Formats: sequence, structure tokens, C-alpha cells
Amino acid sequence: MFAAFKPRRQFLKGLVAVAAAAVVSACEPVGIGGGPSVNTSKPIPVALLVPQSSQASGDSVLSQSLENAARLAMADLGDVQIDLRVYDTAGDDAVAQAAALRAVSEGAKIVLGPVRSGPSNAVGVALRGKNVNVLSFSNNTSIAGGNVFVLGPTFDNTAMRLAQFAARNGKSDVLTVHANNVAGIAGRDAISRALAFTSASNAGAVSYEFSQQGVVASVQDVRSAVRSTGADAIFLTSDTSGALPLFTQLLPESGVNPAEVQYMGLTRWDIPAGTLELPGVQGGWFALPDPALTDQFRARYAAAYGGTPHPIGGLAYDGIAAIGALVSQGKSDALTAAALTQGAGFKGVNGIFRLRADGTNERGLAVATVRDKQVVIIDPAPRSFGGAGF
Repeated sequence: MFAAFKPRRQFLKGLVAVAAAAVVSACEPVGIGGGPSVNTSKPIPVALLVPQSSQASGDSVLSQSLENAARLAMADLGDVQIDLRVYDTAGDDAVAQAAALRAVSEGAKIVLGPVRSGPSNAVGVALRGKNVNVLSFSNNTSIAGGNVFVLGPTFDNTAMRLAQFAARNGKSDVLTVHANNVAGIAGRDAISRALAFTSASNAGAVSYEFSQQGVVASVQDVRSAVRSTGADAIFLTSDTSGALPLFTQLLPESGVNPAEVQYMGLTRWDIPAGTLELPGVQGGWFALPDPALTDQFRARYAAAYGGTPHPIGGLAYDGIAAIGALVSQGKSDALTAAALTQGAGFKGVNGIFRLRADGTNERGLAVATVRDKQVVIIDPAPRSFGGAGF
């Protein structure tokens, strides 16, 4: 997460709803990658690493939500038995590393968590020589690879979905507008990589300082870039707690007409719900998990635990359900990298996802627009890999 400035209207930081999972189909892994041998006739020891005693606000609630979601997934596994063992990381790299080593010494065959990139990277390094894979809840792709897989939704995945949709719908020149900070530059690069796989041209990028003054000062630069390049789409990396409300207000006022230039965003434009009231977001495009499936997961969680899951709680369901689906095939190599990266992927109440050999992930997303202050799905999330958006 990245710091927010105060635009003319202040919004809560966007939260990303995530998927719960079950296997799409039982594809044979090609060979045996790194990972332990398991006895699928016995309960599989799985270590869940969460920041229970972290002093960060909300980490205790987050930890409980992740554990609850994991146990909800376990209840859905049928004959597959998971021996879930919960370890506290305190949100600290060294504590997380020690907890992971203890978990493996106590028999864990795979690690689910930690939440953030620092502890996840520390755990991955510690377990690299232990032949144990890590399914981190992070979305930071810089830590992915080797024995670490990230489950969180990534910029690259969202950028690819929207870039391909834009190209299929006649957008030929896409201009990127991004903050001159870590998140903005990462978003810019993800968009650039995605456009390279489409028929649309990359019309370049306009950066701005991450402040209200920086946004205001960049509006004329964006308008000039649109006119000089002939861009017919603007890809904004900003979120609702940052520059998005300002840009969607000021750009139309400066003459960048949304009826002529398609606005699209790398982040969710429907969180918080008040964003949908903004005139500037009407007609814009953004990506999100299948809303109907997301609602089903929330309802199931509420029925089981009497509350709503944390926005990333579903990632724990993803991990357990994927593990269970692979173990159900009855093979000793069920938790190897080759098995975890099966091409068919996994399917959950938020949609399909699969893990890549480079440790990143690919998730099935819907494309939505805002129409009359309501979210309207204009391209449904794919139900299997190889369909729209992939």
C-alpha cells in the first residue's frame, strides 16, 4: 500500500476483493518441480503464517479472517484432510522467518502466508533449501519466484485484462498517466508490458508528483499529450484515495472529453461506493472479480462466522482449496512447483486463477463501467483459461 494525499474529495483507500478457489480440472503436472513428497492418505500439515500480535492497525482482525477463510475452505474439501497449524509472525521479517522454520521442523509441507512482502521474502529465503513452497498473500511480484508464489491480485494481471479489452474494442493509442512514486511507476510498467501484447499502441506516459498540486499541474500536460499523440484512451494508475477523483474531474474540464477519449483505471473504481457518484467516472472502465461470485463468498463467510471477511481473507481460501484440490489427486508430488502451476489453474467463488512458474499469478477478471452511478459489467469474467482476457 502507498501513502495517499488529500484531493478535493477524500475517499477511503480502495480494497481489492479476492477469490476463493477449487480446482478447474485435474491436469497432470509435467515432471516434478521443487517441493516435498507427501502422503495423501494422511492429513497434510499446512502452516498458516499470520500477523496475530502485530501492532499494525487491523492486523489482528485480518489474521482471524484469514484463519476463518482457511477453515471454511477445509470444510469444503470432502475427503481431503488438512492439518492446519497457525503461526504468529507479528508482522516482522525475523519472527516470520523463525516461525516458518519452526513450522517446517514440526512437519509442515507447505506454507500459506505471510501477508506482506517483507516477511514473505524472508520466509522464502529461509525455506529455499528446505524444499518447501510458500503461497504468500502479498501482491508484490518482486518477491515472486523460486519457492515463493504470490496470491494477491497484481498490476500486470489487471493491466493485461484491460489492455486486451481496449484493443478488441477499437482503442488504438493508449496514454498512461501515473504518479512519480513506486506504485505509479510499477503501474506504468505493467501497462507498458500489457500493451506490447495487444494491437494497441503505447502513446507514452505522463507522470505527476504525488500531491494535489502535482495533479493540478499535470492536467495540461495530459491534455497536450492526448492531442499530440492522438490517444483515444487514457489509462490512469491512481486509486480512489489518491488522484483518481481529481483527474476525472479536471481532465474533462480541461477539454479531454470522455466521450472521445476512453478513461480506464488500473484500480477498482467502485470502492468506496461513494466514488460511483462522481460525474467524471461515469463511462470509465475498470476490472474486478466476478461480483456475483464475490457476494456468494461473503454470504457463506457471514453465515459461518457472523461477519464479513477481510478484503484479502479470500486468499486464504484460495490457498487451502488449491492445496486440497491437488492433494485429492492422490499423488506424492501434489505440492511441488510443477503441480501448483498446472495450466488449468483453479476456480473459486471469485473466479478462476492460476499460479505461474515465475511465482506470479493470473486471475479471471470482469471488465466493468460506471453507468448512472452503478457498476455495470460489460465483459464477464472468463470461466476457464484460454477464454476472453487470457
